[in-house]
Amino acid sequence: MADDELEAIRRQRMAELQSKHGDSSNDQQGQQEAKQKETEMRNSILAQPEKAKAVENYLIQMARMGQLGGKISETGLIDILEKVSQQTEKKTTSTSEKNRQLQ
Repeated sequence: MADDELEAIRRQRMAELQSKHGDSSNDQQGQQEAKQKETEMRNSILAQPEKAKAVENYLIQMARMGQLGGKISETGLIDILEKVSQQTEKKTTSTSEKNRQLQ
């Protein structure tokens, strides 16, 4: 084979290797993004039962302290839900920040 032919084969092979390497890094990045989306979705789903449990605990605490005089009005329930939502948002935000720092 002539030197020109060898050089052409080398260039072609180098181009193939570079394209494969580029695809694998894009693949890894895509996998990492998918993993992060899955983690966020799981956290979102898990936050819902946490909020329900927090509302229950808040109502029990109010009942024990004698702050519930009977049925809770709609506006009272909305206030409770907002308070619990704010509390759980703070927890999930700090947890998400910790997870990002660990990565």
